[in-house]
Amino acid sequence: MADTKKKLKTLTNKELAVFCDQMSMILKAGQTPEAGIQLMLEDAATEEAKLILNPIAETCNRGESFPEAVKNAGVFPKYAVDMIEIGNTSGKLDEVLESLANHYNREESVAQAIKSAVTYPFLIVCMMLIVILVLVIKVLPIFQQVFVQLGTEMTGFSKGLLNFGNTLTTYSVAFIVLLIVIAALFVFFMKVPAGKKLFSKFCSTFPLTKSFYDKIASGRFASGMAIMKAAGLDTDTSLDLAEQLVDNPAMVAKIKECRKLMEGSEDTPGISFSESLAKAGIFSAMYSKMVNIGFKSGSVDKVFKKIADSYDEEIDNSMSNMISILEPTLVIILSIVVCLILLSVIMPLMGIMSSIG
Repeated sequence: MADTKKKLKTLTNKELAVFCDQMSMILKAGQTPEAGIQLMLEDAATEEAKLILNPIAETCNRGESFPEAVKNAGVFPKYAVDMIEIGNTSGKLDEVLESLANHYNREESVAQAIKSAVTYPFLIVCMMLIVILVLVIKVLPIFQQVFVQLGTEMTGFSKGLLNFGNTLTTYSVAFIVLLIVIAALFVFFMKVPAGKKLFSKFCSTFPLTKSFYDKIASGRFASGMAIMKAAGLDTDTSLDLAEQLVDNPAMVAKIKECRKLMEGSEDTPGISFSESLAKAGIFSAMYSKMVNIGFKSGSVDKVFKKIADSYDEEIDNSMSNMISILEPTLVIILSIVVCLILLSVIMPLMGIMSSIG
């Protein structure tokens, strides 16, 4: 069994969302978690799904609890395991699983949006480089031969590009190695968990992307708080778990500041949770008031969910706007560069031809 666990990777956001959603529906239908796992095992379409579900079913059959079985499976993130255990203890496992499904669907949506926003410009830049390199390495030498046959040679910008192309040809091996390294780094930052974490950490501090990643962190915080409040956790415990969830140094610092504001000091009395959210910079004043109203009406988990949905909409709009601006901008840049290269050669050539005429 240990060998099987080693072969299995931590479930993706999409897989976690599907698992939690199915288990939530089964529990809402009146089935026990143990019976639910058996039903899912019978319907498992892939061998990998069976490898994940079998250990959970076996642990449950030995009389251990569902949270313990999920933990022993070794493929669930700590946050999911902790929330399942809390949901089981509080008697709200079906609600917690439903909230977890929504949370991981949201995480998957944000991850895919970031991937699309990074991958598309990267591919366009690669195409730009290929077109420019073909012009510099293959096309310009042909024009140089024409100039030589006419008794002259390239000058200025076109001459510099020709020399650059000759240098690339001379050191082609080093250039190819550099391209391979860049491609490997791209794959590392987009596919490998450690690379994703480094990329996220960089973007959360880089001035041009900081505000966008702040929205992602705030949305993740709201989503996590919605789950924890639905499970009946108190505010302090919820903040502790949220601090582990957000995975953003700036947001972690804000959560710590929020807790300090709530606790107060010898000179300053503590303030309410909703007020501390605004003062710590986690939410805007409007969202903080919504949380306050949620506490008073007893529906704070639903309020946090609405706030998370609002942040999702803002993130989607930001992504769409960025791509809509970036796409034509890159195409315009490519067109201008290609035109400059061709004009730097064609204009002198036309001058020579006219003088000969």
